[in-house]
Amino acid sequence: MLIHPWDAAADSEWREWLSAHDFGQLIAGGRGRDLPVVTPAHFAFDGDRTIVTHLARPNPIWPLLEEHPRALLAVVGDYTYIRADWNTDADPAYGVPTSYYATVQLEGDVRLVDEPAAKAALLDEQLRHFEPDGARAPVSAGQDAPDRRLLPGIRGIEFTITGVRAKFKFGGNKTAADRARIGARLAERGGPLDAEALAQLRRRG
Repeated sequence: MLIHPWDAAADSEWREWLSAHDFGQLIAGGRGRDLPVVTPAHFAFDGDRTIVTHLARPNPIWPLLEEHPRALLAVVGDYTYIRADWNTDADPAYGVPTSYYATVQLEGDVRLVDEPAAKAALLDEQLRHFEPDGARAPVSAGQDAPDRRLLPGIRGIEFTITGVRAKFKFGGNKTAADRARIGARLAERGGPLDAEALAQLRRRG
């Protein structure tokens, strides 16, 4: 991924953003394979260096992670299309369109979680993230617990971050006047994720 200096995200910036963007693509390459396996997944980030998630046992990603317990987690959000006629202060007939977006790509070491009590703890961590006020009882691997028969159907993943590439592409190379003009257009259009992109444009301006 190309990251120009004006699009680079500070450590605190991507961490804060990732804490609120908890769905991405988990990518595993295995060893000696033609193509990786890409799996969409919700996850919980601890704000530091650990991410947890779980997937169904039949998922095709498991053999690749067993061969090579390394993966990439790619998260994209706040994206929108910037029209050609918006992205120029000259003749709009010859403007160049672009995309605005935030993305964080995380490299990591993977630990597979199969022990029932450890899986229950991992699921609880995800539930606390997604349902902090939820009525769901704690997940239990106890012999008579309702969850016990369901736990064999999943495997857990503990992902330890070892590298980060974070890009926040929101007109950082544009003048204040350019950003104001594009921001006004985004506000006027009001399409999907335009408000999120506009907030990023203004925050990074």
